Amino acid sequence: MEQLLEFAGNHMMLLAAFFVVLSALLWNLAADPGGKNAVDPLAATAMINHEEAIVLDVRSMAEFKDGHIVNAINIPINGLGNSIKQLEKHRHRPIVAVCRSGSRSGAACSLLRKQGFENVKNLRGGMLAWQNANLPVNRR
Repeated sequence: MEQLLEFAGNHMMLLAAFFVVLSALLWNLAADPGGKNAVDPLAATAMINHEEAIVLDVRSMAEFKDGHIVNAINIPINGLGNSIKQLEKHRHRPIVAVCRSGSRSGAACSLLRKQGFENVKNLRGGMLAWQNANLPVNRR
């Protein structure tokens, strides 16, 4: 116990950084416990096939042209707030938000929920996970 206190006294910045990272991790877990608002690529495929889910790709147009999920709608994240009207006709359908790795699409999900869209899911792992699962990608 003495050594722990001595370590803490000698390494205050390291200790502070540890608590910042720990609190960020706990905040992230509390915001979406169990990842209930995220789906893996296979669950997303089931939603697309059986629930007629809309795929919203929030990557840039250049990233979208490099490869995207078939029938995805591309609205870059920086213009999503101004393009909500484009999604209004799909309000009653589930929406799966996609980006490269899942972080931008998580922000898009939050924005859509604030706008009243209820059934919005984030593709966990994004297009990287989709491609790793060997699921089809449209390159047109």
